[in-house]
Amino acid sequence: MTTTELKDFLDDKVLQYNTLDFIESDPVQIPHLYSEKEDVEIAGFLSATIAWGNRKMIIQNSHRMLDLMGNAPYDFVMSHKPADLERLNTFVHRTFNGQDFIGFIQSLQNIYSHHGGLETVFAKNQEPHSMQNSISEFKKIFFSIPHLARTQKHVSDPLNNSAAKRINMYLRWMVRNDKTGVDLGIWKNISTASLSCPLDVHSGNVARKLGLLTRKQNDGKALAELDAKLREFDAQDPVKYDFALFGLGVFEGF
Repeated sequence: MTTTELKDFLDDKVLQYNTLDFIESDPVQIPHLYSEKEDVEIAGFLSATIAWGNRKMIIQNSHRMLDLMGNAPYDFVMSHKPADLERLNTFVHRTFNGQDFIGFIQSLQNIYSHHGGLETVFAKNQEPHSMQNSISEFKKIFFSIPHLARTQKHVSDPLNNSAAKRINMYLRWMVRNDKTGVDLGIWKNISTASLSCPLDVHSGNVARKLGLLTRKQNDGKALAELDAKLREFDAQDPVKYDFALFGLGVFEGF
């Protein structure tokens, strides 16, 4: 395919998959359960954090996290008692366990109490065409209070050459607002032009087959390579092509 043909092909796939039907089988449905800004962004952050592995299990365990928080995530983060945290010890999703969950709640409380909330933290260090430095700075703030060393692995750092798939996906959810109803678009202080594709095994494999990516590892360098290509197609909203790459890989076995 020529560059123009490839862009047209991907644009068509974005239209095909960036629809409400996409929500039914995707963790993006979790933040859609709420209407208040803080509830939406906390529910989204927690579900994105455990978004690896079987998608049905991700969705099921995301619901369990919220059930353990009384389905009132912001109120739980800000008003929990020690006994409330104790019941989180029963939670486990792959390598993310109850102690990690407790640490996340404490770090979120710190962010809302002392740093203006999640949007403020992520927006502070954004760059015109990248959120990677912002994600790295977010991780520093997130773990600026006492925490278990093991919990740090559940927040990626792009400056350590991580593709940071789950956080880039979370940022897509919070920032994009294209009226289709999939992404929530509740954050107004971050530009879609700064967002990056959530690079995982599916989107990476499809990108290589289409000639968008040559690097074999799904790491930070691969993300930079893919980002550059996708920005050639749409500099203002490059991450929309996540729908095309993911849809081709997961739903079509491309």
